[in-house]
Amino acid sequence: MASESTAKPDTSITEHLHELVLSSPDVEDFLNELAQVSARNLSEPGDEIMCAITLLRQRKAATVASSSPEAKAIAQLEYEFSETPSLTASTRQETISVPDAQHDGRWPEYSTAVLAQGVRSVLALPFQLEGGTKAALLLYSPRPHRFESRIVEFAEDFVGQTSLALRLAVRFAHYSETAANLRATLESRTVIDMAVGIIMAQNRCSQQDAFEILKTASSTRNSKLHDVAAVVVNSLGQGPARTHYDG
Repeated sequence: MASESTAKPDTSITEHLHELVLSSPDVEDFLNELAQVSARNLSEPGDEIMCAITLLRQRKAATVASSSPEAKAIAQLEYEFSETPSLTASTRQETISVPDAQHDGRWPEYSTAVLAQGVRSVLALPFQLEGGTKAALLLYSPRPHRFESRIVEFAEDFVGQTSLALRLAVRFAHYSETAANLRATLESRTVIDMAVGIIMAQNRCSQQDAFEILKTASSTRNSKLHDVAAVVVNSLGQGPARTHYDG
């Protein structure tokens, strides 16, 4: 595929990415594979480029995926400065090109940093995502003016076709995290409820009084309510409480 950098992305790429969405254990794993697929399809024989993907989700740590360790090190710079090509591309939803970092005055500190990494030209392309989630595909080359118009056009088409797969990956990650948070909440609630029941039996008190005893112990020990409840439940010697799920 590398020799076909001016052609439109093959439908097999899209199919491969959709399958990857279903098989990847998390969104970061999917992004790393997408970065490698991008590098293979956007490079040319004897003139390989480095690819990285930056992802920003609400209330989540920034994610950096890459086609190589070198690309990841360069992409980390995107979060060290307040204004960079990927942030600009993601915010404006437009392609940002840095033909030669040595002569680009838009991001002087950033340009100095990428030049120190041996990068002369950068291309940042935004993915079309949902809500407040932002992501960009970053292409790096040690050669100035590497990303001419035909490469930009192909890269934009590539990003357009792969955006759906990324939207699905982010959506699945959100659902998975929501389910995990719900499971953790239910498990915590189970332990607390069991501890309240034990305290009621031991002290012959009401549910409200038992809960207040648990809260007081939590405050006195400066420990989380769940942790104090777990101590109460484990004191029976029957092992930790388990929450059972159907399906």
